[in-house]
Amino acid sequence: MPAITEKEKENKTGALDIIFGSQHRSLKALLNRASKCSSKLLNSSDGDTSNQLIACLSAFANSVVARCSKTLQIPTQELQQRFETELPESVKQPSSYAKNFLEFCSYLALFQLSRRPDYLSKKEFRRLSYDVMLAWEAPDAESESLTKETTSGSNQQSEDEDGWSLFYSSSTKTAVQVDEEKTVGPEAFARIAPACAAVADIITVHNLFEALTSSSGHRLHFLIYDKYLRSLDKVIKSAKNASGPTLFSNLQLVEGEIILDIDGTVPTQPVLQHVGISAWPGRLTLTNYALYFESLGVGLYDKASRYDLATDMKQVIKPELTGPLGARLFDKAVMYKSTSVSEPVYLEFPEFKGNSRRDYWLDICIEILNVHKFIRKYNLREVQQSEALARAILGIFRHRAVREAFRIYLSQYKSLLAFNLAESLPGGDLISEALYKCLSLLNTSAIQDDVPVSSSAEQNLKIFPVSLFTLSRHGLILQKEAVMNGEAIFPVGDVWVGETNPLEMAVKQSIWHKGKAEAAQATVDQVKVEGIDTNVAVMKELLFPVIVCAERLLLLASWEDPLKSTLFLLLTGFVIIRGWMRHFNKGKPLEAFRVTPPPHRSAVELLLALQDGISQIEGIIQSGNIILLKIRAILFAMLPQATDTVSFLLVFMAIILAFCPIKYITILILVEAFTRQMPLRKDSSDRLARRVREWWIRIPAAPVQLIKTDSKKKKK
Repeated sequence: MPAITEKEKENKTGALDIIFGSQHRSLKALLNRASKCSSKLLNSSDGDTSNQLIACLSAFANSVVARCSKTLQIPTQELQQRFETELPESVKQPSSYAKNFLEFCSYLALFQLSRRPDYLSKKEFRRLSYDVMLAWEAPDAESESLTKETTSGSNQQSEDEDGWSLFYSSSTKTAVQVDEEKTVGPEAFARIAPACAAVADIITVHNLFEALTSSSGHRLHFLIYDKYLRSLDKVIKSAKNASGPTLFSNLQLVEGEIILDIDGTVPTQPVLQHVGISAWPGRLTLTNYALYFESLGVGLYDKASRYDLATDMKQVIKPELTGPLGARLFDKAVMYKSTSVSEPVYLEFPEFKGNSRRDYWLDICIEILNVHKFIRKYNLREVQQSEALARAILGIFRHRAVREAFRIYLSQYKSLLAFNLAESLPGGDLISEALYKCLSLLNTSAIQDDVPVSSSAEQNLKIFPVSLFTLSRHGLILQKEAVMNGEAIFPVGDVWVGETNPLEMAVKQSIWHKGKAEAAQATVDQVKVEGIDTNVAVMKELLFPVIVCAERLLLLASWEDPLKSTLFLLLTGFVIIRGWMRHFNKGKPLEAFRVTPPPHRSAVELLLALQDGISQIEGIIQSGNIILLKIRAILFAMLPQATDTVSFLLVFMAIILAFCPIKYITILILVEAFTRQMPLRKDSSDRLARRVREWWIRIPAAPVQLIKTDSKKKKK
């Protein structure tokens, strides 16, 4: 009997292996057959325009160029001739000829496809743009053979290691495992995707790639890319349909004002507006100029309250705690404060788990606020202003599309919002300056039927507002004159054939510094502790040397050691006699300190104010602890470069104090402090303050270990 049982077990196990193995093979064959069929459908009509293969291109790159040729209605030989005659010699070197020629053809073809209505919903555009990325990674025969060898090895390994896990993964991951050889890397995506302004922005393209590939091993599969474009198309169409006649009349939008998103229309996901201790549900709408809230009345919405984001009104938008009767209980609100409102307004986004809705609205509101700050800073007008707004609007659409399609959270250093990213990245002001230089070169006067991709010198003279034209093609009009002038223009924008424009260089430089800032921020997050008592305990430990110094001063004052007390008294007396310490009051009677008492409050308001004050004190103590921990890190050289910088600064200050009279130093400090906002010094002062702030952010906090006392010992 036992032998029969073991044999039955072996038979059952073998049957299961056969079933799952056949299912695995059938699933792989099904997906491979589908990909082959799609390739045949796309390549079936290439014969008319391919004419002659390009010798230096790989077979797949030749097929992509042939499809570009068909889209443009231009023979491949003519495209190659234009590439040879119109572009500089620097992009026609043998080592990069195939890749640059592929970029030349694909930029022209993608622009031509993007001029068609609803191009994001067309399979031709989605497949061609993805195949161009695949061909970019293997443009010539040598790179294609190397790629095949690498992918075949990885596929063999994946077949051996996948096993049963294949059937427990998501559909997207399963497809990636089965068809792993056809994936795109970050460099190809960064070179091709920004050619279409709706798909990607050159400032945030690397963050977009990380967001799309966070669950697929940092390789982009077509299924994920296709899902992203479908979601983006849905978002743009919903924004276009949002400006209906009813909503438009309720909000009284001005010309060029576009509705970006609406929330609070679903009963299960309300938006509550808190003013004082009162709260009311309603509908929240964000445009490219303001935030609107319409309180819900009896079946209808009341007149909208407008909270301006465009005009300089000292606006402050930040996350905040809210609750019933003004209690600070739930971290699900956005606070808006400006000179146009008498008291802060709190917009709460209730949800059972997390605060993703609040974070999303906080990010997009700050993006609109930042783009208008950018416009005011560089005094942008007309087309330049519209192009900056269009870039921010498209970034919000992409952010919303990724959020709705993949449900992922992006940190401040990985944001898909260009102006938010420029504010948060180390050296982000360099990105803003490079963007301003690009906007200052905008040209909408040249109306030609077909403007080729030209050399860098000519490109610098003909840069077009591609984001503005993209919005116009989707039916979202910011500036009618730009639409009329841009109908037949090829946009030479952020991507140049075979070259890197200054904006892309500034982005790469900032990304290089991002790693240190993220590592330092991680240490800060680790040392943050909750509770006033815990923060006070941490601060006591950090201030222990100061406490010890105070105790020693008291010991000297007690004269327990007469010799030390005498020496300290003589030294202090010498300092006072030399005039290093002066009395400014000189015996005059001290006037009373005048204080205006606050208005009378009820018991509930006093309790809420007490709770708010305690929360603020906890935040101050927490911030103080972080400052002390960073100082400790500098003293113990956790970051040697920062310690060296502080050491040189202290030596320099010591030399100044040793050789320069105090009164001159005081005058110098006074002049420096009062001339920071002068027109001649404002830019340099702001730049210096930003550099110091970025330097401070990159300093990690010293580690903290909380040792909990044993409660049993206390009871004894």
